[in-house]
Amino acid sequence: MPASEQLPGVADTGVTEFLRQMKRESGRTYWLGLVLGAWVYALTPIMTVFVPLPAFVLPASLRDRHAQRIMQTRVYLIRQAVFLVRLSAGLCWGRDPRVRERLGLGAYAADPGTYRTT
Repeated sequence: MPASEQLPGVADTGVTEFLRQMKRESGRTYWLGLVLGAWVYALTPIMTVFVPLPAFVLPASLRDRHAQRIMQTRVYLIRQAVFLVRLSAGLCWGRDPRVRERLGLGAYAADPGTYRTT
């Protein structure tokens, strides 16, 4: 989710802390899927935009095209792996108080820490 004039991008919403919390609080299977999904996304531009570079070094236009095409691939496991990355990015982005304010939503209350799956 890139930044726009109206909204911050996911990179501006505390991704590092979110991932640390996600690793602590999610199940091992989810975390493994997220890590594998990130690797799949990073290493598949050769399939989508026919450039043998990792996604993080592509120019913005090719990176956008890669992101669109990887989610439309017919290979279900690749689509699902990358979906975990998108889902997690959306969770990080959607909890940011600035994003919530600009969408007309109240900020989340502090996490009481009362429910954990692990």
